[in-house]
Amino acid sequence: MSTVISIENVSKSYRLGVIGSGTLREDLQSWWHRVRGLPDPNRRLDQMHPAVDGHTLWALQNVSLEVGQGEVLGIIGRNGAGKSTLLKILSRVTAPTSGRIRVKGRVASLLEVGTGFHPELTGRENVFLNGAILGMTKAEVARKFDEIVAFSEIAQFIDTPVKRYSSGMYVRLAFAVAAHLEPEILVVDEVLAVGDASFQKKCLGKMGDVAGEGRTVLFVSHNMIAVQSLCARVVWLKNGQVVGDGPAADTVARYLRGDQQTGWEHAWPEGPAAPGSPAVKLKRMRVSPAGGGATDQIAMQSPLRVEVQYRVVKPGTVAHVTLHFYNQQGLILFTATSCSAPGWSMKAHPAGIYEAVCQVPAHVMNSGYHSIAVLVVEEGNRVTYQQSAVVGFDIVDAAVREGGYMGREPGVVQLRLPWEVKPLPEAPDEGARDR
Repeated sequence: MSTVISIENVSKSYRLGVIGSGTLREDLQSWWHRVRGLPDPNRRLDQMHPAVDGHTLWALQNVSLEVGQGEVLGIIGRNGAGKSTLLKILSRVTAPTSGRIRVKGRVASLLEVGTGFHPELTGRENVFLNGAILGMTKAEVARKFDEIVAFSEIAQFIDTPVKRYSSGMYVRLAFAVAAHLEPEILVVDEVLAVGDASFQKKCLGKMGDVAGEGRTVLFVSHNMIAVQSLCARVVWLKNGQVVGDGPAADTVARYLRGDQQTGWEHAWPEGPAAPGSPAVKLKRMRVSPAGGGATDQIAMQSPLRVEVQYRVVKPGTVAHVTLHFYNQQGLILFTATSCSAPGWSMKAHPAGIYEAVCQVPAHVMNSGYHSIAVLVVEEGNRVTYQQSAVVGFDIVDAAVREGGYMGREPGVVQLRLPWEVKPLPEAPDEGARDR
């Protein structure tokens, strides 16, 4: 697989605050005072803070990576991590402060909704305008025009000025142009969040088709499900630097886990500072393998025990706890509630300390990082307190398999379901026909 994008030690800096005073005289005066080490006579009061005036923000710092032909690369990270800056440099919207980028092939970019569209022109005219901006000839645009309009699903509005389009219509037409004009490299920023669910699915399928044709896709999104379904490789940017680069599932899992540490036990402070409601206060929560064992990881083949201790402060309160189990993608797997315990009823509880214990069978949660949220529920249906990710833990697959086992099985749960395989009696005519 040949390399089509090579990024070598690329950095990009921006200067924050106001640059220049607006007049040549004042700029020269400010420069002369800086040379002499004197205060700037033109500095405004809102620029006096040293963190604002003259402060430099490094949006990217020594970023290096290579992208091969036909590769679908996902780029993830928090807001401000440098994702859009990197795409703008690749699209030649802005230049890097230092470093070198080599791109082999024509790049089509979809960085913002309506980029390159003129509001006074119709959708038809903007298709040709945007195609020209992307480096296409008029004949190329005309050849693909019907496919573009059909994909965008706005044929009835194609001769309407785009200033009357909704944001969703903008992105439909913009993506259709970028995806259908056969660029060697397609760069897509977080614009699909504007479209509806069906169109997002359609766009993901189109990007998959583009990659299947041997073209390269760079995809930035905060939708981790879309990133994992589309991309085989993911780069994680943090504070302008590459902190992760590898298979999609592994990199996304690290990103979603973030700075969270695996903590099997959490104890809250006693007294009025304890979380909960005036009637019920949480004390302690702990997760562990039901049969004991190692305390750093939990095997998928082991049952799970979750203990929650709480104090009923107000006598006569009807209370129970509910647990929400989440996987490393932030998807809720299932819930469990202590009101399903044998003997539990809607009767009022005396004041005192209670312990609710939940047993999760083996072979339920798949391997990976998981967390549990706890909810305090009063009067059967009123949530009075909720806290997410109280405890976190890693599930590992400790089974020894034979044959064609290929690693982690897909899916958010990993159930062991009952199967039966048995021979069936063969009718005489069936046997003769098979021979």
